[in-house]
Parts: sequence; C-alpha cells; structure tokens
Amino acid sequence: MTHDISGRSRPKVFSGWLRPSLPSYPDGLVGLGFVAASALVGAIAWSGEVLALPAAVLFPTLWTFAPNRLVAGLVALAYFLAASRGLPFGVSIFYASDMWVGLALWIAASFLFVLVHAVLWTSKSGWHRPLRYALAWILMSVPPFGIIGWANPITAAGVLFPGLGWFGLIAMAHTLSAMTTRAWPVVVLVIGAVFALSSSDWSEPHPPEGWIGIDTHFNYASPGQHADYAQHLATLALVQDAAKVGAKNIALPESAFGIWTPTTEHLWVSALQDLDVTVNGGAIIVGAVGYDNVMIEVSGKGAHIVYRERMPVPVSMWQPWASGGARAQIFGKPAGRYAGTLVAPLICYEQLLVWPVLQSMFYEPSVIVATGNGWWTGDTNIVAIQKAAALAWASLFGVPLVIAFNT
Repeated sequence: MTHDISGRSRPKVFSGWLRPSLPSYPDGLVGLGFVAASALVGAIAWSGEVLALPAAVLFPTLWTFAPNRLVAGLVALAYFLAASRGLPFGVSIFYASDMWVGLALWIAASFLFVLVHAVLWTSKSGWHRPLRYALAWILMSVPPFGIIGWANPITAAGVLFPGLGWFGLIAMAHTLSAMTTRAWPVVVLVIGAVFALSSSDWSEPHPPEGWIGIDTHFNYASPGQHADYAQHLATLALVQDAAKVGAKNIALPESAFGIWTPTTEHLWVSALQDLDVTVNGGAIIVGAVGYDNVMIEVSGKGAHIVYRERMPVPVSMWQPWASGGARAQIFGKPAGRYAGTLVAPLICYEQLLVWPVLQSMFYEPSVIVATGNGWWTGDTNIVAIQKAAALAWASLFGVPLVIAFNT
C-alpha cells in the first residue's frame, strides 16, 4: 500500500502510473547506440569482402545486451537492412519500377529475421541467452525461416576456421553463443587472435586443375528475356577460347542456356563435337505449371540435367501462391555429377543461405560449383556478397570452388 497527500492509503498497483512510462533521454541514447552499432556491423560484415565476414560475430552481443525487447528487435532490423542494403536498388532494376517497390520488399524481407530475434530475446542471464541465440541462428538457417536467412553470422566459420569442416562449424556455433555471455570481451580477444592467425595465410579456394568458370556480361531488358541465338553464339565463342588454353570442364553462369529445348541441345552438342570439353551451364526447363531452374551438362556426346535449384529467389522467381513461377525443390537432390565428379551446385540465391550448402556437404562433394545471374544488381554489392559467402563455405570445408556469374 502507498499513501496520498491526505494520508489515505491506496493500492500499490496504481503507483506505477506515477512513474514515467517512456524511456528517459539517456536510455534512448543507449538504445540508439545499440541500433547504430548493429547497422555498422551489418554493413562491414556484408560488404562483399570475404575477410570482413567475422565482423558479424559482434551482432549476437549487441542483440543480447540490448536494454529491452524493442531495442533488440531494432538491433536485428538495423543489422539485416544494412547487410542487404543493395536490395532496394536491385529490385527497382529487376522490375523496372520505382524505388518504393524495392524499399517495400526490403522491409518485408526483414520481417522473419526481426520476428525470430525479437521473440527469442530475453533479459535473463546465465544459460538462457546462449541457448536462445543458438535457437535464433538455427531457425534462420533452415526452412521455413531459413528461406530468407541471409546475413547469418555462422557464415564467417570459413574465415575463422578454414579447412575444419563440421568441426569448424561447431566451433563457430560455440563462438556465437559465447558472444552472448558476460565473457564476450575475452571471446573478442580470442577471436581476434584466431582471425589474425587464419587471415595471415588465408587463400581463396580455387578451381581444380582443368576447371574454369566463365563470367559473362549479357544485359537483359526484362525479367522474362532469355538467351537468343546471338547470345548462344557469343557464349560458344567464350567456351572455344577457354578450350584453346587447356580448359576441360567449363562452368557457365545461371541462365546461360536460356530456355532448354531440343533445338538448344542440338546447337550446343553439335558445336562441341570437335572440342574435348564438358560444359556446365544454367537453363530453365518449362513444365505444365511452372519451370525448373537447372544446371545442365553438355558435351559433344550429349546433354543431361545435373541439378535442379532447391531455392529460387522468393517473389521474383518462386511464387507458391501462383502458377507459372520457378518450382522450389527445397529438399531435392543437393549434389550432382558433372564431368564424372560429384559436385555441390549452388545457384545464385542459394549462396546467401545456410541450409543448401550444408545439405550438399553431407554428400562430401569434390567441388562446389556456384553460378548466378546478377544482371539486375547494378552497382550494388549483391554479387560480391554471394561470391564472398561461397568462398567462405568452400574454405570451411576445404573444397575447390568454381564460380561463374553473368553481370
């Protein structure tokens, strides 16, 4: 009980109304500082430089020690938006639309990431924080939340623990959990030392001997436009030039073959008759209710499908609410044989996610083949981020990497 100025008592529950319900000015500055720091971490880690990825380990600390759930949600929002800052401009190019469309999709894409982190945040100390953050990054790594699980700090494992494979992934998971404890300053010092050691002799994964990825620069005026005859001839010329310098297995970007038809197959098989090369290129195969985004192997002996994309880009390609879009083979075959070698294929958007590469690595592939079609990304760092992620995963598992992009 409390007393008013007349001395009469009143229930204590009403005394809460006498306290300020809004945060004080210093509290607001603290919250703003957390949000600004998280945006900076997201911008640095996902700049497109593979060695910058370890900066993302600071995100769990900022999220954990946010003063309240609202600030924790804003910390997650700031990190995600900073990491994906190229999306609004890229979307406006893809749809040839106003920037507002891109901004709307940018905000919408952050919803699941913010929701998971806002709900799982806790003010409790001890084991609650490490456990909840572990649950957060795991949820953002696997479907359904993992379908938009970009900017996952676990990706930095390939820079901090190169060549350690699944053990490196486990070490990275423990590192992220440790960053949510009071011992985080010590963890930062340890990770700094580990980073200095690993980055001093860190080298990018390269293709195997005789393998090459060819980048192209074909521009598309609209999302529905595909490779025409002139583009096929130009691409064949690039393949022939690569064969002259000794390339045996050649990877081409996503959509390099356009719409795959018997006519397209005949053109390529005939053109490769006199070349001792095997080509892996992207194409789409049209079906009754949609299409598959695929990788196809072609040589002078014939052609076959190597891989069907598991996770096409949501909204622009994968539209489960409508017919006619790309089909998602979410739990489809995660590896395929190309040139007699078991490869882990990652087409474009899959390189930004966690589960496609981990699902593929269970099969112990000998090579990762990462392709993409980034004609719509303009001057953004989207393609650079995709390549950095692919490099990190290949480094973690010590697997050679072949990259081919159209930009």
